[in-house]
This record gives sequence, structure tokens and C-alpha cells, in this order.
Amino acid sequence: MRFPDTLPERLYLLAMRPGHAVPAQAADLGVILRAAALTDLHLRGLLVDEGGRPAATGSVPASLSPLLADPLDAIAKAAPRPWRRWVETGHHGLAGTVRARLVEDGRLDLAERRVLGLFPLRVPTPTDPDLPDALRAGLLAALEGTGGAVEPEQAAVVALAAVSRLRTVLPYRLRREHRARLEELTAAAGPVPQALRRVLRTRRAARSS
Repeated sequence: MRFPDTLPERLYLLAMRPGHAVPAQAADLGVILRAAALTDLHLRGLLVDEGGRPAATGSVPASLSPLLADPLDAIAKAAPRPWRRWVETGHHGLAGTVRARLVEDGRLDLAERRVLGLFPLRVPTPTDPDLPDALRAGLLAALEGTGGAVEPEQAAVVALAAVSRLRTVLPYRLRREHRARLEELTAAAGPVPQALRRVLRTRRAARSS
């Protein structure tokens, strides 16, 4: 089974709730997906950390997905700013963009349903129903250390899901049980998950005030 090429697409699939039009963590999903894109670029060596700020290592590769090319191009052209500022930048509408990309690639169908038999609602459904489960299985194997060496991409997905409190794959029980392992994987995933953690704390505090 071939997983999506980018981390934002993987995170979106992991956030999906069967039968629901809106994924989990919808209020913060844009910044979560933006952090996934930045993490992906860092893992590919297209972004490096320079004093707590991302810096592009070269021009945008022609074959790079637009989900990654757009933030890379923006960072390359802008004045240096901290990772968390880039997590907060460009996240509006990103969930819809990622969903559209998955539809375009044939990984999602948008099935129309009617709420109360009246109002049309488009519910994204995986064309391969086993794909989300396979992604979750890989995440849990990395978390529990049962799958051998953990690939950097898998460690990053675990870290982002944990920091995001993505309950569709990492409910509180698992986060508590594997707290030390999650901190280890988060540290290995580079600077972005920690930046995302700070952004989410600020957003959640603002909503609760």
C-alpha cells in the first residue's frame, strides 16, 4: 500500500472521522497541517534550522507538491522569522486545500449526503477503506516500538499527532501511557512539533478566556 507523499495528506487522513464531514481538531487543523508541511520540508532537507528560524536550502524543486512548494517559496522570499510564525502563516483554508488534493489524487471521494433529509453535505470517504487503518497501525507500531527502526517520516507523524492531541489516533490514554516515548519521538522530529505545541497552547488559551 502506497501512503500519500506528503505529511499534510497523511495527517488529514488520520484526522478523518468515518461518516463525518468535519475532521477531528477542526478548529486547529489548519495550523496542524501547516506544521506538517514545514516538518516535511525539514525532513527533505529543503529547510534547515538557523537560530530557531527556518531557512531554505535552495530553489523549489519542480516536482514538489504544491502543499510543500507554497510554504517553501514563501520562506525563501521572506525575512527570517521563527518557526512558530510560519506555523501560524498560511493556514487559513489549508484543510480544504489538502482535502482537494486527496480528491484529485483519487484517495478521497466526496459523497453527498443529506442532513435531516434536506440539507446536502459532502462527506469525504477514502477510496481505499484500509488506508486510514494502515496509517494508524504504522503510527502505533512506531509509538510502541514494535516495528523495528522508525523512519523519520513516521516519527514526525507520531510527534505531530501527539502534540495536536489528535484523538482519532492518540487518545489521552495512549498519550499518558507512552509519554516518555512520545517526547523522544517529538525531539527526533525536529523543531516544528515544539513550535506547533506553543501555537496550540496560545490558541486554546485564547478560546478558553
